[in-house]
Amino acid sequence: MIKSILITGANGGLGKECARQLALMDETEKIYLACRNEARAKVAKLSLEESTGKSIFEIVLMDVSDINSVRSAVEGLSGPIDALVMNAGGMGGKNFFDKTVDGVIQIFAVNVLGHVVLAEELLKSKKLTNVAIYAGSEAARGVRKMGMKQPNLKTSSVNEFESICDGSFFGDKADPTVVYGPVKYIAALWMSSLARKHPGIRIVTISPGGTSGTDVMNDLPPLMQFMYNQIGLKLMPLFGLMHKLEVGAKRFVDVLHDKSFKSGIFYGSKKPVLTGPLVDQGTIFDDLSNETIQNNADEAIHNFIK
Repeated sequence: MIKSILITGANGGLGKECARQLALMDETEKIYLACRNEARAKVAKLSLEESTGKSIFEIVLMDVSDINSVRSAVEGLSGPIDALVMNAGGMGGKNFFDKTVDGVIQIFAVNVLGHVVLAEELLKSKKLTNVAIYAGSEAARGVRKMGMKQPNLKTSSVNEFESICDGSFFGDKADPTVVYGPVKYIAALWMSSLARKHPGIRIVTISPGGTSGTDVMNDLPPLMQFMYNQIGLKLMPLFGLMHKLEVGAKRFVDVLHDKSFKSGIFYGSKKPVLTGPLVDQGTIFDDLSNETIQNNADEAIHNFIK
């Protein structure tokens, strides 16, 4: 049974909705809301208590773009958790392409590097006992209808993956919507590699699909935000590219509790939509299932962790 869960990016969007749905399940006894902003975390905690009638939420201050913050948060946990939901991420803010002290670009730090440290520190300290899920994206294998291309790697070598981590892969001028897909691709590869190292824990990448009500587009340039809010939100559901926040979060909840979702697999929507039934994304993009490529991505990530 999954009694205790830690959710990153839990103060809004998918993280908060996932926490709400989990709290309504009888077996759930504790939900840790991992957030970087204490004030927003307190507002979210109060809102969740009011909407669920439960007082089972505890705030954990954590900035997933800061490795030291992640390690400190793990050390501060009083006991083990049954499940981990690695939900925090997005486009990396206005300075998404700036380098962090670890030598990776901000969008990579918030989506991947911090979660790698979080999951592996929890596993090393035996504070994760059952299941870990990562919020992936179909952008990792390309979504033609959204103008997102399949990652165009030449060798899939460790060095090439490192160039995605530090941003050099994209040249001097980068668009966050272009960078986002390859970043999520590396994350899915790492999760599959991690699953093979820890066969006793179910480790699954799951895309919430095209989901309304999230903050993922808030960091885009004004014109792109306008197009998304005024046009995209109206048209995308008509083409199977968007569903409601509750539906996206339910994907997380379902995968946490349903063991038919196998460890090491990246589940997402069927091609060419972002809604509906879940399928193994490796059946759409073969490289996602390639163990050598998975290991190369894993090694590249760890070259930035000290």
